[in-house]
Amino acid sequence: MKNTVIAKTLALAIGASFIGSLSFVPAAYAEMSVMVGGAPMLPSKNVVENASKAKNLTTLVAAVKAAGLVDTLMGPGPFTVFAPDNNAFAKLPKGTVETLLKPENKATLVAILTYHVVPGKVTAADLVGMIKDGGGQASIKTVQGGTLIAKLRGKKVTLTDEKGGVVTVTQADVMQSNGVAHVINKVLLPAS
Repeated sequence: MKNTVIAKTLALAIGASFIGSLSFVPAAYAEMSVMVGGAPMLPSKNVVENASKAKNLTTLVAAVKAAGLVDTLMGPGPFTVFAPDNNAFAKLPKGTVETLLKPENKATLVAILTYHVVPGKVTAADLVGMIKDGGGQASIKTVQGGTLIAKLRGKKVTLTDEKGGVVTVTQADVMQSNGVAHVINKVLLPAS
């Protein structure tokens, strides 16, 4: 009898210990996420909330704030965002980012940032399908009103902007509550 009581007590303690340890699992890992810039990107968070946590997207976040697009990109969407990382912004001519962040250049900044956004949720599989259906390329209309040309280079999706610049998607399908983001290695530039 005494052994049965000890066994039950031990079983309860182990069970409680195991269940209690589950509460120490960070909420960030309780849902499927991918890492961007050292931070988990949670599908339950919107584009701005996720990007704000990524160490490699700080310039993009600063630009979105300066352009007054935070509320828009926190909205219901859905959006597809081609998100230039900090290295992408660093490839622009010296002083470009600082100039764009000035209040007097807000209209230009808004045009550039909205050129990186496509209405709807377009995953990497969707992009590849559009490219194949288009005979090797797909024309994609942006929120800014311009066009991007998507192609495959090997297994990587590339985008050509209206100035002829070619960017590569370096991390695809970062799911958001209001769409999807694809990290890119250069800044896309509209024709005007």
